[in-house]
Parts: sequence; C-alpha cells; structure tokens
Amino acid sequence: MKATSTVLALALICATGAPAQSAKVSGIPYVRTVGGIEEYRLESNGLQILILPQNGAPVTTFMVTYHVGSRNEVTGTTGATHLLEHLMFKGTALHDRSMGTSYDQILERLGAETNATTWLDRTNYFATVPSNALPLLIEVEADRMRNLALREQDRRPEMSVVRNEFERGENSPMEALSKEMWASAFIAHPYHHETIGWRSDIEGVPIEKLRAFYDTFYWPDNATVTVIGSFDAASTLQAIKKEYGRIPKSPHPFPQIYTEEPAQSGQRRVTLKRAGELGIVALAHKIPQATHPDWPAIQVFSSILSWGRTSRCYKALTDRNLTINVDSFPSFTHDPSLHLTFADVANGVKHEDVEKALVAEIERIKTEGVTDSEVRTAQAGILARRAYSRDGSFALAAELNECIAVGDWSLYATMEASCRAVSASDVQRVAQKYFIENHSVAGWFIPSTTDTDAESDTVKSESFAFKDVQSPKPLDRKLEALPIPGLEKRVKREEVEGIDVLVCSTPVKGIAHLIISLPVGQGVGDNKVLARITASMLERGTMKHDQYELADIQEKAGITIEQRMKVDTLEFSVKCLSKDIPTAVSLLGEELRSPAFSRDEFAKLKTELASSLQQTLENTDLQAAIAFSRAVFPDGHPSRQATVEELVGGVNAAKIDDVKAFHTSHYGPTGMHLIAVGDVDPAILTTEITKTFRGWAPQPKAAKSTPKEHATDQLTADVNLPDKASVSVVIGQRSSLKAGDPGWLALRVATDVLGRGFTSRLVGNVRDREGLTYGIGATTQNDTFRSGDWRVQGTFAPALLEKGLASTRRVITDWWENGISAEELDYRKSAIAGQFTVSLETTEGLASQLLQCVERGFALSWLDQFPAKVNALTLEEVNAAIKRHLDPTKMTIVRAGTLK
Repeated sequence: MKATSTVLALALICATGAPAQSAKVSGIPYVRTVGGIEEYRLESNGLQILILPQNGAPVTTFMVTYHVGSRNEVTGTTGATHLLEHLMFKGTALHDRSMGTSYDQILERLGAETNATTWLDRTNYFATVPSNALPLLIEVEADRMRNLALREQDRRPEMSVVRNEFERGENSPMEALSKEMWASAFIAHPYHHETIGWRSDIEGVPIEKLRAFYDTFYWPDNATVTVIGSFDAASTLQAIKKEYGRIPKSPHPFPQIYTEEPAQSGQRRVTLKRAGELGIVALAHKIPQATHPDWPAIQVFSSILSWGRTSRCYKALTDRNLTINVDSFPSFTHDPSLHLTFADVANGVKHEDVEKALVAEIERIKTEGVTDSEVRTAQAGILARRAYSRDGSFALAAELNECIAVGDWSLYATMEASCRAVSASDVQRVAQKYFIENHSVAGWFIPSTTDTDAESDTVKSESFAFKDVQSPKPLDRKLEALPIPGLEKRVKREEVEGIDVLVCSTPVKGIAHLIISLPVGQGVGDNKVLARITASMLERGTMKHDQYELADIQEKAGITIEQRMKVDTLEFSVKCLSKDIPTAVSLLGEELRSPAFSRDEFAKLKTELASSLQQTLENTDLQAAIAFSRAVFPDGHPSRQATVEELVGGVNAAKIDDVKAFHTSHYGPTGMHLIAVGDVDPAILTTEITKTFRGWAPQPKAAKSTPKEHATDQLTADVNLPDKASVSVVIGQRSSLKAGDPGWLALRVATDVLGRGFTSRLVGNVRDREGLTYGIGATTQNDTFRSGDWRVQGTFAPALLEKGLASTRRVITDWWENGISAEELDYRKSAIAGQFTVSLETTEGLASQLLQCVERGFALSWLDQFPAKVNALTLEEVNAAIKRHLDPTKMTIVRAGTLK
C-alpha cells in the first residue's frame, strides 16, 4: 500500500470509534472505517462503496463485485454466471462496438488494464486506469449494470469462446482432476459444479436464462464498488452518485442459498485416466467457511504442510524424490468447502506410495502436533505474502474482493491479527477436527497410453450473423495529460563491487522488490542444460549453510525468491519486507558465490529435473513455443530451444564437475544488474552489497560468437500430443530487429494494433466475431540482445483448428497488405501511454521496466521519453516497418495438441 502501511498496523486494524472520513457527500452516508478502508452506502439504492485513497503513482483501480457466483446456479444453468460475465462486455445502447463506443474501445484507448472474473461466490469487473480516466470508467461501468443488450447474436460466438476456455482447462491434468474431486466432495451443495460449468450447459443455455440471471442479480443493492489508488475521495463519490444513483434498487428480494451439504460418512475416491506424463495424487478435506474462527489455523496448518523447503511434505516427499512438488491450499469461500493438496508424482514412483506418505504427514501433525518454530515460520510467510499482495491498487482490490465475496470485507483488515493469534495447539486441534479420512476425497490422475477421444471432436463449425465492428470513436472529452515519470532523476545508479545497481524509492511502505540479473541464461555455452542445473543447485546448500538452513533463514523472514531462466540471463525476483533487505542480499550473495555443489543434492536434483522436464510434455503452449524456436532459429543459435528429450538426456549425462566448471567460468559481477524498488534506503542497500560481494572476481571474458542470422526453411511443425481438448498454435518468423534498431518501435506499435488487448484486430475478428478461440494475440520476443522473432499465439479446439488458422492468417495478411489506419495509430498511441503509466505503479512493474531499459543498453531517460517517442511515430513509418520486416508467405506455422 502507499498512503497507509503495507503491513496494516494493529492500531488501525483494531481501532474503535469513528475515524475521520475523507469525504462528506450528501446521499452517500459514511458507515465505518476498518484498516484505513472507508465504507459508504448509496442511500437511494443500497450500493455499498469502499474507498482507499493513496499517494503514489497516478493510477486507480475501480472494481465492481456482484454477489453472484456459480453457487447460485442449478443443473441446466451451470456456467451461466461465467458466460454472462463474458457477455457484459458486449454492449449497451450507449456503449457498443457497432458504434465504436464499447467498454473495451473506450478504456483500452486510455491504457486501462480491464477484465472480469467469476468464482464460486462472486463475479467481479475491474479496470486499472491512469487516474485522469476514473470518471469515464465510472460512467461506462455503471451503464452496463442495468442496460446490457444481451443479444443472441452475441451469445452464440461467445459461447464458443467460453467452450474453448473450458477445453484449455481440460488440457491440464491437475485442473481436470480438481473438477472431478469437487464434484465428488459435494453431492447437494452447488459447489459440486465448477465455475465454468458443464460443457453441455455452456453450449445449450438459452439467452432467456442468461437474461433472467442478469435481471435477478445485477442490481446496485447486490453489488459492492471498490475504489483504490490516486483519486480525490469527494469528487469520486460524487461521480458514483451521479452514475449509479439513477439506478433503482432491485424490485425483488435476492434468492438465498439454503442447501447444506449432508455429512459425509466415508472417504470417496476419484480416478482419472488420460494421456499424460506424470501421475498426480490429491487429497481434499472438508473445512469450514472463510469467516469461521478456525480458518486462520487451517491456513497455518496448510503452510506447515507444504509451503517451502522447510515444510513437512518437502522433507518427506519431494526431497526423497517421491514427488516433484506438493502444494496445498484452503479454499476461501462463503460456505464450507475444501482444503486441497496436490502432489506431482515423480517418474517411476507408485501412486499408493505417495498417498501413503502424504497421509502419514497429516497424521503425524494430528498425533504429535507442530512446533512453535514451525508456526512462527508459517505465520511469517503468510503475513509477508499478504503484504506483497498489496503491491499496487489492483492487487489490493483483488484481495479485498475475495473478502467481500465471503460476506465480510473487514476480514481484509483483521486476518493478520487472526493469523498472529494462531498457536501450535490450534494447528493440532484443527488437524484433528477437519483432516479425517471419512470426510475426505482421494484423487489419482493416472497417465494412460490410450488416447481417449477429446470432447472437442463433437464441435461443429458454425456460422454467425456478424455485427459490423466500427473503429473506436474519439473521446467526447479532453483528459488531463499524464505526468512524465521522471525516472532519470528518481533512480540512483552506481557501480558497487562491479555490479550495476539501480535504486528507486517509491511511496509504498514496508516492502521492496529486487530483481537481480546475471548473463548466465540457458543459451549460454554449448550445453543447453548446464545453466539450468547450476542455477537449481544454488539453493541446495552453500559452504556455510545446508539447504534447510538457507530455507529456514529465508522463510522465517517471509522472503520469496523466484528464479527465471531466460535465453541470455538468469533472473532472481525477490520480494521482502524493507527491514529484511540486508538478509535477502546476503542470502543471494552466499548462494551465488559459494554454492556447496553437494554430490548427494546433485543426484536428487537430477532425478527431480528429469521428472519436471517430462511433465512439460503435457503443456501444449510450451511445446508449441519450443517447436517454433527450433523452426525459425538455426542450430547453434542461443534462442533455439532444446527439445525435452534433449534436455532430459543432458540432465542424465551431466556430471558435478561440469556444473562446477560452468559456475567458475560464468558466475561473477560482470554484466550483473541489481534493481531495487520500493521502500528502500540506498545507503543501507549499498552497504550490504559491498559487504556481500566484496572481492568477487569478474568472470573470465568469454569469446563472443555471432549467431547465424538466417532463418531455417521449416514453414510447418506439428507436435502431436494425445488426449488434448485444445490445440496451441504459433504463427510467426524472425523479425531481424533488435531493441533500439530503426523500425523496432514502429513494428511493436503495429503489432499491438494487430494483437494486444480486447480491441486488437485478432481478438476482434477471430475471437469476438467468429468465436473460434478463447485467447489469441501477437508479440515481438527475444530481441533484447540480438534480433528476435515476431509471433501470433492462439488456441483452438481440434475440430475448429483449420477454420481458426484460416481466419488468423486472413487477419495477418490484411494487416500486412493494407497496414493500419491513422485512427488505429492514434488510438494505439494513447493506449500505450496509458499502459506504460499503469505498468509503473507496482514495485515489480517498475523494477521490470528499469531492468529492460538497462539490458537493452538504453539510458534511463529513454523511459521518461518513451510515450513521446511513440507519439512521434508517423503512419508511414509504422506501415513501412510491417512490410520491411515481415512476410506472411514465409511465416512458420506450429500446431501442438491432438491433431486429427
């Protein structure tokens, strides 16, 4: 958070009385303040309003939460809430694509990040916008509360879009198993069916039933508006009153859910057999609703069970090569639901052995309890993760949204105190009370060598009566100009012990985000797997601490460290409380400089990596990306990815001495960047970097090689993966452009017109008009250090694949042949400026922008000048870049999935 402390002060949380409110507006009485969040109520219709003004980036999130989710559905209408959520973007009499004034067309012009989600207990609509666009956002959002058109001509293609979303979920063994387990756990309560619904209901629900859903639940007295960010409270409340005050309250009472799940009297078991690589063992236990006083203790139990390397399951299962990962979480819901645990079974291990070990760890907690130290570590992690989740107005609003959904938004402010109050005896008590076999569901996913026909085979190609789509109209008002970020002056940059260090302090309180980048990516050297193995070994022990001691230090401070292996670089993304910056830097320095390279840990890692790599064969998106890189980049090029089979072979053949040699040759301060953003004291950071990295010798200079720049001749590549309900597609080619080259920025802007956001040409035609895909877009990639590639990525049901490919190619060809229009360029310039402003709001977003800037070799002033550089582009430059660097007749097409 920015204006208030990120880790909410207990004094605020527990405050009594009536704190001073930030605004007084007639007709919107003040209700209460909890944790710095003010509640108001629109007198005329009962609309609940929550506001939290903040000082910081000129960005605001506006969210509307409707108290309706899949729990409000019955057989025949499952998935109706979610399909209605999609249709909420299809237009009203005032805001419609046929007039160029749709919700997306207006807001994406301003750079808004907009979307919506449906879950068991709620549906929410949100947008994060530059603050100058907030009044306009309120206007268009209020319009669709009661004025939605809800046309059959919109339902039919959107049904097909949602069906593809359903099919994408079916591609994941874990998602498919989870759906079966919820259906087995609940036989009476509507948590029985998944939010997206059953396939036949998605396809068959009539528009009349969707209209009935809308007319039943979409009213102001069944909604909560949340506003968080940089805004004036009084004028914002006035705007809400103006736009929402004209809407009456519901003319009828809202239907209440009274069905209760009957007591379960024996364990239920689910077995799912499909084509796949690795097995899954899952356990689901019945737990109470989120507002129940036992929920915080269940959350601590869950963390002790599976979070991090100090968890019970990591030590008992993953570290013994029984699993490659175990993850568990308690569902945060309005009604009693499930605690779920998923264990990915390592290659060659029996399901029954994993289930036995998993149950044994739960039973051990029940019989022996947990230690005070385990509780403190779990609490530190939970509280720190909650702090990080408030980094930016949207993240904060999203977490508050879930508390609204379960029936008490003030939980958002009191959950930390509840978590701190959990004791070791509480954890043992809830384990004994809720984690019992008779109230559980056990689930196994068993990989099968038999291809079961994908459901999508039944899909028929349909013809829709398309509406005309008009270009977005210019805004009917002038907005204040967005401020220049001023990063050149705000960022302190210096070399410390050979490391390029950039620090940017922001108004956020109590947290920091660090990104450390080293030039040791997967494309470094001839062996594509050594970089990955070396990086993975860093956290498995140093000369000073073994892996459990390292994890204990990290987890007790609530520090999260994630590795990102890229083509050229290894990145560490670090989230920590500000007070723990020295600890985080010290830990990273120890791992980077003095890894132990234990032979025992190396042997265990090889087994784990081989299983993890094998599991990626289930991911159609990833397999399509690998095949595309191999088709367009020649052998020996850093951007050409190895196949899974090659990587597994490299892992099996790797020797510990090879890893040690790679570390000696490639690890050092040369080319290393350290970016720190947030509540950061530059002096403290510099002192810790100096102490930690003093004397680290620069790595030997590697001989520079010039990769082959010609493309291969492979124009098609198929990856046939059995039993997949959705096919992933990549269409693209080498771009011959490196960041900063003439034409690079122009092509990026043109590519955004084609494939970024809901108003792009690809989404507007292939998704919205024809209903052929849930997701499709276009990007430029791999162009930071050398010329990169240009690609379109999408997904299609196997039966609609050829039609989807034809439609996608048609849109690409038209874009290439005819270019973009002046109106499209003007629209996209505005969108990019707004998107850039929004991207700088969070510590992670700002740190990422700074890292991209310095890795591309740009001066920091480039970020301040970026919107102006985009605005200076001419239509001739943009259209010339399309023709100069791309050719649809030479593009490679990759398809990964079940190909008939």
